[in-house]
Amino acid sequence: MSDNMTSQSAVNIESTKVNETEEKFQWTKQWYPVAIGECLDPSKPQPIELLGKNFVLWRDKQGKWNCFEDLCPHRLVRLSEGRVESDGTLLCAYHAWRFNSVGKCVSMPQSKDEETEARNCASSRSCVTVYPLQERQGLLWLWPESGSQALIESKLKEPRVIPELEETPERIVNRSAWNIRDLPYGWDYFIENIADPAHVPVSHHNIMGSRYKDANYFDMVSVRKLSTQEGFSFETKPTPPDIETLINDFQPPCLMRVYSVDKSGCKYILTLYGVPIRPGWTRLIGNQIFVKNEKGEVPKKGLGFFALPMPIWLTHILSSMLLHQDSVFLHYQEKLMAQSPQEKWLAKVYTPNPSDKMVITFRQWWEKRAGGEIPWDKNCNQQLPPPEQDKRKLFDVWNTHTKDCYSCQKALKNINRLSLAAYLVSIVCVSWGIIADVRYIAFKAIQLSVSPEMFSSVLSWVPPQSFWLAVIGAALFALTGYLLKKLTRLFYVYEFEHFHND
Repeated sequence: MSDNMTSQSAVNIESTKVNETEEKFQWTKQWYPVAIGECLDPSKPQPIELLGKNFVLWRDKQGKWNCFEDLCPHRLVRLSEGRVESDGTLLCAYHAWRFNSVGKCVSMPQSKDEETEARNCASSRSCVTVYPLQERQGLLWLWPESGSQALIESKLKEPRVIPELEETPERIVNRSAWNIRDLPYGWDYFIENIADPAHVPVSHHNIMGSRYKDANYFDMVSVRKLSTQEGFSFETKPTPPDIETLINDFQPPCLMRVYSVDKSGCKYILTLYGVPIRPGWTRLIGNQIFVKNEKGEVPKKGLGFFALPMPIWLTHILSSMLLHQDSVFLHYQEKLMAQSPQEKWLAKVYTPNPSDKMVITFRQWWEKRAGGEIPWDKNCNQQLPPPEQDKRKLFDVWNTHTKDCYSCQKALKNINRLSLAAYLVSIVCVSWGIIADVRYIAFKAIQLSVSPEMFSSVLSWVPPQSFWLAVIGAALFALTGYLLKKLTRLFYVYEFEHFHND
């Protein structure tokens, strides 16, 4: 018997056995969160990806977000390169065709006359493909199938929203802003990572525990049996001190919900959506919520300083401190595993401890219930990208978040303005100090010519108080400008090495 088979027996994973005759998971008949409404610039179309397909989001005159295939039917250029016009239509910037919110072409300037234009616009071939889209809990949810049947099916299914926001909003004591980031590894490795609580105090040392004190034994106990459509969940036993219940709950296609209940009944919820956008890339959308108990008492613990009230943009850029602690691991792990795709996952790894039960269960759901692969759009490049040789590129924040985040773009502009203003004020302070000192010296020189005996002491020539105030002010404003400029770096890149995380 192999070591790995022995390890499976040791952790007693009877609950992970699956019925291979059960229906396969249908990837395209699901609601996916694809964007955060308040982080999108409503004045222009927004390109997004899902399952390897390109879509465009845009908001019409009524304030409603719409989703089209990112393709103009005229010459197949991207509508996301176009404009949202004042009349509430989406304009293709190539030949100025305009489309309303239901995908109908309402203007075709190159037509011979109004009658010809009306006839051309009436053709079904002039229409854009429209996809069901809804806004719930601040997120835009996309159903990646189109047509009348998709519209019916999408209305029969609810997205995986946070139930506490629907059922007990009055008990929410704190809710962090939604965060979004594109991560350089595949969807299955994202879910596997969140299904593995054993890595948390080690990989996230000094933020979510200590690699030296908290990397302890625990068991993962199944509390919701594996289901093709509904996923599964496991409870950590024993729980950390002061925690009554700690559960990791996977709900396909993309929700991993981690929630704990403390001894007083207060609840802490970490909601993480992993959205498969294209091969080798996953979009993370997440937040955390603190819920009072029935007595109105407030939870005492959470995800460190990430639980503190802060501006949306600050939540976004500080998340790199956490996300980049895993990025290198998962990026190269995925590429290594892909080198021998014919070999099963469980045969490659060694999982002797009970803490791996949920990861093993997920991999079994993935292989036997979900087909073992994402059904990428036929027109996308379905090959896994090669491993990134320059590790620093895995810490890119600009291309994976900032350039598409309206909140962070505005904050970056404002911080740059404040930094420039601080430097200018510093220059003004220096100029003021120089002028004050020159005037003082001139005044002393005049007095010296009148009464030389009054200025025999060196202290008589010490610059005035106004000079020193100007120097101190210049230094403080220069330091402020420098620190603000340094802060802007977090909008572009955040490098991390575990070697330096003592």
